Amino acid sequence: MAHNIQTEIETLKGHIVYLSTVVEENMQCAIKALVEKNPDLAYQVMQTDKCEIDHIEIDVEQECLRIMALHQPVASDLRFLVTVLKINSDLERIGDLVAKIADKVLLLYKADPVQFLSASMQIPDMFHGMFDKTVWMFRQTMEAFVNEDTDLAYKVCLADDEVDQAKRAIYRELEESIMNDPAQQVYLAKLLSVARSTERIADHCTNICEDIIYMQQGRIVRHIHSL
Repeated sequence: MAHNIQTEIETLKGHIVYLSTVVEENMQCAIKALVEKNPDLAYQVMQTDKCEIDHIEIDVEQECLRIMALHQPVASDLRFLVTVLKINSDLERIGDLVAKIADKVLLLYKADPVQFLSASMQIPDMFHGMFDKTVWMFRQTMEAFVNEDTDLAYKVCLADDEVDQAKRAIYRELEESIMNDPAQQVYLAKLLSVARSTERIADHCTNICEDIIYMQQGRIVRHIHSL
């Protein structure tokens, strides 16, 4: 019985890694769609979220519950399965936030295709740093999960402050731009939403890392500001 549950746990771990790979690829595509103003790619991102990511999330949850019911795990095995359920949910929510970024591309394109595709509509440079840091957090989060690396998980949690600071700086810059050029208000307001979604992705990475720490150490570190 112990051997069987370990085999199933390894298979389940592989499913989570696969889900994270699909989510990361979709995240990269959403960022590219925004930067390159590509509505077709944005639509593809939304379809991937709806037709693939959501379905994988349901399959992983059902598999977790099946293993729990069949094996009635305890100790570290139980902590692993509880953690996978929570990580699975966080990955799905990241997928939703990625789709929201893609949706902003489509909304801007549909509202005024000529204006959206014009050279004047550029993504502020500050966004690129925020995108890079968030993608880095996501990759390190999943590496921490795969390698059961709590030191790396703590490091990712601390990096969340950098994304928060980047969002605040972007907010200030965009709000000032709106005041100086009200004609771009719709476009800039959508960028504000993109910054919000990106910051929330980083928050979910932090959530996952906190769960990895729980999985390995049995410590609940949520709401502890000094990790």
